[in-house]
Amino acid sequence: MRKMKAAVFVEKGRIEIQEKPIPEIGPTDALMKITTTTICGTDVHILKGEVPVQPGRTLGHEPVGVIAELGAGVHGYEIGQRILVGAITPCGQCNFCLDGYQAQCGGKPMGGWRFGNTIDGSQAEYMLVPNAMANLTPIPDELTDEQVLMCPDVMSTGFSGAESGNIKIGDTVAIFAQGPIGMSATVGARLRGASKIIAVSSNPARLEMSQMLGSDIVLNYKKCNPVEAILDLTDGRGVDVAIEALGIQETFEACLRVVKPGGIVSSLGVYSGKLAIPVDAFAAGIGDKKIVTTLCPGGKERMRRLINVIQSARADLRPMITHRFKLDQIKEAYELFGNQRDGVIKVAINP
Repeated sequence: MRKMKAAVFVEKGRIEIQEKPIPEIGPTDALMKITTTTICGTDVHILKGEVPVQPGRTLGHEPVGVIAELGAGVHGYEIGQRILVGAITPCGQCNFCLDGYQAQCGGKPMGGWRFGNTIDGSQAEYMLVPNAMANLTPIPDELTDEQVLMCPDVMSTGFSGAESGNIKIGDTVAIFAQGPIGMSATVGARLRGASKIIAVSSNPARLEMSQMLGSDIVLNYKKCNPVEAILDLTDGRGVDVAIEALGIQETFEACLRVVKPGGIVSSLGVYSGKLAIPVDAFAAGIGDKKIVTTLCPGGKERMRRLINVIQSARADLRPMITHRFKLDQIKEAYELFGNQRDGVIKVAINP
């Protein structure tokens, strides 16, 4: 039996490198040899026991690599071809996919999120890709792994915050939190035509990078009241769109308070516990404020479009990659990323 190394969730607070069998593929699958992957905040939540997954699961859902094997029913691709696969892997055939909601594939609470959740993920030497025809996306030769590494998840998620918020040319946008997803939302807001982007964080280094990526005004919430500051900056009008990119009550509520009557709160955060909507912030329900939520869009057409953005030099998210590790160093990488030490934003993992 062929073996590979994989980063396996053992129990709460414990991840290990283990030997596992290289997956056997079916007729509609592909086997992907991972060349670069990364760690997501969701992986840290799994390790902390906050997102339940089965012990023994290989983590990771942001894969870049090459095709090692193809199922008999997969055509139009070649062994050895460089590819990436979205964190969300729609089947392309269920009612939700056919209705245009590929991220909600199957209609289950986590939608089409399979890697590192219901099937083994990308923090390994090899990974099985289901529904390969709907999910394999070729990488142009001139692009490096690190240029496209953000496409599978944070870039797609962040951009979707701007898209779901229906940002228009000339809009003023506030983005609460400048982690990788918030930074990607900043880039997406700029691409959508926002004329003023206000980014909120408490991390000076992240605020500095946010400005480099396109925000116009940065607010450190430890040094000011961001709601009051944003209302002052907009002469009391409020922003056209507020993007929530953290997933906590405080930032969600702040978005409601800074968005104008008739504005949109675009929520990307994954919340736990109760989430309350204060009556005054919601204008008692008659302020024409809209709340929209989005799960990271996936599938090969979404990935193709994101690669186009990278290839045309409209966006460069490589500055987010602040640290690099081998797969054997995965515990060290999780400790660094999970504790947000040494200015880490994203890590690159190379099997």
